[in-house]
Amino acid sequence: MASNNGGPWGGGGGNNNDDDRRNAGGQRPNEPQIPEIDEIVRKGQEQLRILMGGRGGGGANGAGGAPGGPRFTRGTVLLGLLVLAGLWVMASFYTVRPEEQSVELFLGEYSSTGGPGLNFAPWPVVTAEVIAVTREQTEDIGVATTSRSESGLMLTTDENIVDIDFQVVWNINDPAKFLFNLRDPQSTIRAASESAMREIIAARELAPILNLDRAVIATQAHALIQQVLDSYDSGMNVVRVNLDKADPPREVIDAFREVQAAEQERERLVRQADAYANRVLAGARGEAAQKLEEAEAYRAQVVNEAEGEASRFLAVLEEYRLAPEVTRKRLYLETMEQVLGRVDKIILDENTSGGQGVVPYLPLNELRKGATTGGNN
Repeated sequence: MASNNGGPWGGGGGNNNDDDRRNAGGQRPNEPQIPEIDEIVRKGQEQLRILMGGRGGGGANGAGGAPGGPRFTRGTVLLGLLVLAGLWVMASFYTVRPEEQSVELFLGEYSSTGGPGLNFAPWPVVTAEVIAVTREQTEDIGVATTSRSESGLMLTTDENIVDIDFQVVWNINDPAKFLFNLRDPQSTIRAASESAMREIIAARELAPILNLDRAVIATQAHALIQQVLDSYDSGMNVVRVNLDKADPPREVIDAFREVQAAEQERERLVRQADAYANRVLAGARGEAAQKLEEAEAYRAQVVNEAEGEASRFLAVLEEYRLAPEVTRKRLYLETMEQVLGRVDKIILDENTSGGQGVVPYLPLNELRKGATTGGNN
């Protein structure tokens, strides 16, 4: 019976034991085992079947035959539907930030405008475009650092050329119009701004543009640019226009500055002359007014004196009519008092004995001086 252990072909027992110790890959136990591709596929299918709700195991004899295909159960279908529903919800709900607005399109046609917050647009029937509406955007025109700096050269009404650098700050006030009515918003606002500024500059002379009218020009440009954009239904809002520079072209700026300096010097001299003229004229007018006041005062004085003399004469006449002799004597005495009171006098009178004598000298002027001195003391 020992000879039968060698197998049906009469081999030795040692060879049969060695073959039994080989694994499915034909390798010996002491060699590294390398899994077969079929085994890997089978294990993967088993794991997939378990995940999809199936059962693992072998074939019909329970000894691990060939694996069957994946089976789809009710749970598998429900899980797939839930996954699809979640993906659809994720695609349909979207968030709009406070500085943004959304434009919802129904089959590619404008439907509505969404505000900030969580919005719902059932995909794929309705899609949404989210646009930042309050963010300020700028467009620089005529700036020397850009490749289109020649756009700042503009012609004035007095046939001079001025180099204008300005900035247009804008945002979006109607996202639907902005999306559907404009093909290239940046080119549109640039063309509208440049056209409006050229129209304004063409109506003005060079000197006011360079010196005084910058704020007025910026205000007019803002209104005109907004008017043009509104005529396009652009949905764009011009926030402000910044007029950064208004200078002559670089080729003639040195000569122009010399002319400006000469004009400023001329204006300074004119102002000095005007100040001198105003000062002299004011002095002459004051002196004339003083003369007129003095003449008016003299006229009033003479008139008042004349009226007073006339009134006094009429009063004397009335008294004279009542008492002529007394009035004549009083008038004589008053007249002599006035005449003799202004001269130095020596009085000579006849002597009481019949001879002619001389009254001692009476220095009336000295007495008057003495009386005046005594009064002061």
